Amino acid sequence: MKYQRIQNLREDADLTQKEVSQYLHISQRTYSHYENGTRNIPVEMLSRLATYYGTTIDYLVGRTDVR
Repeated sequence: MKYQRIQNLREDADLTQKEVSQYLHISQRTYSHYENGTRNIPVEMLSRLATYYGTTIDYLVGRTDVR
């Protein structure tokens, strides 16, 4: 599953993958795998991303369109 929304949110905030990966305390390569859908995102990481972007996990994974 490709997580287009986390990529869109990152780009909208003018952030690099490196900057977001540092916030999450993971490598840029791991974060890249998350965005591309080649690696599943652990719930803990989804929770951190939702907090970082001020949204919900449901929005990040496409279960709702309400930010």
